[in-house]
Amino acid sequence: MSEHAGIKTAKEAADHELILAFGRLQGAANRLEYILGRALEEECGISHLMFEVLLILGRAGVPGLSMRAIAQEQVLTTGGATRLVDRMEAAGLVVRTEAPDDRRAKLVRLTPLGEETTVRASQAHVENLKRYFQEPLPSEDRERFAEDLRILSHTARDVLPRLP
Repeated sequence: MSEHAGIKTAKEAADHELILAFGRLQGAANRLEYILGRALEEECGISHLMFEVLLILGRAGVPGLSMRAIAQEQVLTTGGATRLVDRMEAAGLVVRTEAPDDRRAKLVRLTPLGEETTVRASQAHVENLKRYFQEPLPSEDRERFAEDLRILSHTARDVLPRLP
């Protein structure tokens, strides 16, 4: 008989070690997302999702990324990515340019204001990460915890279907 068959009541389900652990992970992520996202909005005037796209584009460099690549990185629909990039373009953070190898395709890249905003937001974000994400953990566990998160993130990413 599998361990799954051992859950016979809602109480047993709620108290299951793996369910509790994942719930704590999800709860911590949701709360940190809220705290850190609000700080980015208040300190830099951008949403956390915009910040993540700025980082993705900063990592990509010139000539930029396609809307599809941005959507894939953020697990968004291409329509959702387009609406987000529209707002970022209106704010002067990004610009769409022609792809060098396909004049019909558009690439998104940072503007000078987008570069400056990425740096300023990153500086504020690192300070908030230290306060809310790193400092509560025992110093001897931080490196292993970061590696475990990397493993979980990559494993989950590899299971997701690729967008068409």
